[in-house]
Amino acid sequence: MKKMKKLFFVLLVLAIVTSLLTSWFFKKKKQKVETKYKIGIVFDIGGKGDKSFNDSAYEGLRRIAKDYKGYIKDDPDNVDFGKEIELKYLEPKSGGQDRELLLRVLAEEGYDLVVGVGFMFGDSIGKVAKDFPDVHFAIIDGFIPDLNADSNITCLGFAEHEGSFLVGAIAGMLTKSNKVGFIGGMDIPLIHKFQGGFLAGAMYVNPELRKDGNLVGQYIGKDPTAFNDPKTAESIALNMFNQGADIIYHAAGGSGTGLFKAAKDTGNYAIGVDSDQGLVLASSDSAETKALANHIYTSMLKRVDTGIYLTSKTLIETGKVDGGYKTFTLADDGVGYAVNDFNKDQLLGIQGKIDEIKQKIVKGEVVVPDHDSKVADWAAQNLK
Repeated sequence: MKKMKKLFFVLLVLAIVTSLLTSWFFKKKKQKVETKYKIGIVFDIGGKGDKSFNDSAYEGLRRIAKDYKGYIKDDPDNVDFGKEIELKYLEPKSGGQDRELLLRVLAEEGYDLVVGVGFMFGDSIGKVAKDFPDVHFAIIDGFIPDLNADSNITCLGFAEHEGSFLVGAIAGMLTKSNKVGFIGGMDIPLIHKFQGGFLAGAMYVNPELRKDGNLVGQYIGKDPTAFNDPKTAESIALNMFNQGADIIYHAAGGSGTGLFKAAKDTGNYAIGVDSDQGLVLASSDSAETKALANHIYTSMLKRVDTGIYLTSKTLIETGKVDGGYKTFTLADDGVGYAVNDFNKDQLLGIQGKIDEIKQKIVKGEVVVPDHDSKVADWAAQNLK
């Protein structure tokens, strides 16, 4: 009888210890995978893999994942540095007609911050934000009036004209024919900012480019599909190259690949936009794609990744994001130009001069026109 009682006591103690250990284990496991914040983005048309605007946004998610122990849910690239921050992206249909639906999907799934990548999200975010007052929304390049710090929407903008001025100066220094071109995607004021800065930068460093006919420009179309039409971009580029241009800068999203092909086929050069497009192409496993990179002098970096990263960082570190308006400039590296292992030799002789120009812009000594329609007046006042 005593043996039975002793055995019963031992078993009881083991059961209690096992229960406590099991409870502790699952509690620790639960703590280990507890998600602190959920951050989601909806890409613009063209989606992930456009080697431009959307890919820059995706890089912002990767940076957050790496720095804050996060992972990108349902991502084929399996980005996973921990489970503290859940990140997710959704891609719209080719026409972008489901933008609002995708924003609602993320909001309904409990995401704390939802970002629409592109100005076309303006109407959609305005509607969805009203229905989800506890979710904070941000829009890249969009403008929604009458916001303040208490609003649950933040408009994230960029000084594209400042970065474009720098790559315009690069084109002006490197051109041999003294004729350079610009290809815009959709004909809207935003893209005219790129063109204005580029033209001014080229004229600033090269007096030959101040002459009529030596700066040429054309837009692909009037609707958002212009950002995903490489065939038309290629046709425009070939025409410009045939007319004597030897460097063309594009602000046309995924359409830019058409420019790169035309540059390669004619032995001329291109300047990319948003992401470091030369580096992206040079890093490809495809020999054909790598060959395109040899014809890209640099890219105007529009740091959409920085915009998404810093906005997400604010949420993670402070628990909230202020509404209103935020513009990223040369001063905070929100825009710039690309230097990498593949193009640094080509820029070696001029990089110091470009950086001097950058500092003049940062200090306010050079004020860059933010639309091509303002370039003539700007030149009359600033160029001798």
